[in-house]
This record gives sequence, structure tokens and C-alpha cells, in this order.
Amino acid sequence: MEEDPVREERIMMEIVVDAYGEYERAIGWHCYLDDKLAFPFMAKCFVERNISPLRKDEKVKVFGMSPEDDCMREMFVQIEWQGREMGVPLVQLKPIGVDDETRQAIEDWHYWVEMGYEF
Repeated sequence: MEEDPVREERIMMEIVVDAYGEYERAIGWHCYLDDKLAFPFMAKCFVERNISPLRKDEKVKVFGMSPEDDCMREMFVQIEWQGREMGVPLVQLKPIGVDDETRQAIEDWHYWVEMGYEF
């Protein structure tokens, strides 16, 4: 993936600004996403993960961020799935019909992961 200077600036100045370690970067991301994502919204799984029950092209309702403690390695969101509520990795979801702010925040997280950045 090619570096995006505008996105890099936003991530550095808005999301992980003043973050001096893994914990602070994880909290910065959690707060940013919790603030920017307009819940609830629909999303589609575009990549399967061994840690998630979702299959490619499956649609789910996303209704919130998972608790901070669950997001210390990667960002998880809470979904409704087969009559249950559970957390799944945000990186496996593409939003459907969301506002620009929600779309941008999710794309920021996908970018972070695709660039190989870590907390």
C-alpha cells in the first residue's frame, strides 16, 4: 500500500498524538473510533479471520465498540450475529451506507493495519 500523507497527518495529529506507548496508542485508536463511528450501522465482511465466525460477504449490524480491554492488540466492534452479541475485528468489515465521518474512520483503521503499523 502506498503512503497517504493526508491520512498519515490525521493519524499522527489526531489519533496517536501524545501517545508514548502501546497502551496509549490503543486507547487513542479506541477513543477516535468510538467518537467518529455513527452507531449502529451495517457492514459486510470482506475477509475471513480464524478468530471470527463471519464469512466473506456476510452482512452484520455493528452497534458499538468492544470494551477497551478487548482492544489492546487490535480494534474490535460489537455486532449482532445469529441472535447473539459479540466482538469481531473491525479490520474485516467494510461499512455499508454510512456517513463520511464513519467511513473515513474505518478507512483510517484499515490503512493503519495495511501499512503494518502496530500499537
